[in-house]
Amino acid sequence: MGRLGIFGGTFDPPHMGHLILAADALSQLYLDKVLWILTPDPPHKEGQYLTLLKHRLDMLLASISDDPFFQLSRIDIDRPAPHYALDTVRLLAEIYTNDELIYLMGGDSLRDLPAWYQPQMFVNACDGIGVMRRPGDGVDMQMLERELPGISQKVNFIDTPLIAISSSDIRRTASLGSPIRYFLPAPVMRIIQERKLYKYNPVSQ
Repeated sequence: MGRLGIFGGTFDPPHMGHLILAADALSQLYLDKVLWILTPDPPHKEGQYLTLLKHRLDMLLASISDDPFFQLSRIDIDRPAPHYALDTVRLLAEIYTNDELIYLMGGDSLRDLPAWYQPQMFVNACDGIGVMRRPGDGVDMQMLERELPGISQKVNFIDTPLIAISSSDIRRTASLGSPIRYFLPAPVMRIIQERKLYKYNPVSQ
C-alpha cells in the first residue's frame, strides 16, 4: 500500500509556491507521490476567466516533469464538468485501489469545507487531508468537527514557509508589466513569454 497526495487546482499559472508546498507535503506526510490534478473549470470559479486549458496544461507539465515524485493526473481533464473534489477522490480510489489518498489543501479551503459539495461524503472518501496552514486562515477545528464529524482524525497540518505568492497576483503583476520571473520555474516563464500570456510584455521586463 502506498500513500498518494492529491493536489488539485487551476494552476493559472503554476508557481514556486505550489512546488514548495507539494514538496513539503511529500516529505512531512510520508507520501510516495503527489498527483497534480489540473481542474479545467472548477465549480467555485464559475463565470471567471481562465487561461486556455492547453496553456495551463503545458505550464504544469513544464513545472513538474523533472521530479519523479510529481505526476500529472488527467482525472479531471478527461471527464466532463462539473469537477467536484468528491468525484475526483472517488474516481482516483477506483484506479489506485491499494493506496491511501491524502487530499492536499490550504487552510482557507479547510475553513470553508462545510460549503463544499457534499462535504461529509468528501471527508469520508479521503484517507487523510493534508492542510497547509497559513496565518489568518482562522481554522476552528472544534467547529469543523461539529459540522463534519470525523474530520479531526483525517487532518494533518503541514509546516511550510509562509510563501506570499498566488497565481492571481502573478497574473495581475504580469498585466502591469512588472517582473514575475522569480515567482515561477524557468520553463513556465518561457511559456508565458513565448505565448504572451497574461498580456506579458517581455520588452518591459
